Amino acid sequence: MMKYEIMFIVKATMESADVKKTAETFKSLISHLKGNVVDFKELGEKHLAYPIKKELNGYYFVMDVEASKDAIEEFDRKIRIDENVLRHLIIRKDEE
Repeated sequence: MMKYEIMFIVKATMESADVKKTAETFKSLISHLKGNVVDFKELGEKHLAYPIKKELNGYYFVMDVEASKDAIEEFDRKIRIDENVLRHLIIRKDEE
């Protein structure tokens, strides 16, 4: 299994409970795909540098995960479909 860092931004115009539910959905998706969430951080609401889909603020989340390439590809596919996620970034970490 490879190590990845995943960052995603959720719309801030949603209810607080819905924001947390969206984040938990993607956290549990990694586990469902036989991956392991090593660390999960909620960085809170931040002002975006430029409007994304007419949104000016977003909730930032960062996860460190261990998963297979196929699991990450499926995660990427599902997070692209979700309209509540403004942006996401998946980075493979180098082995140290």
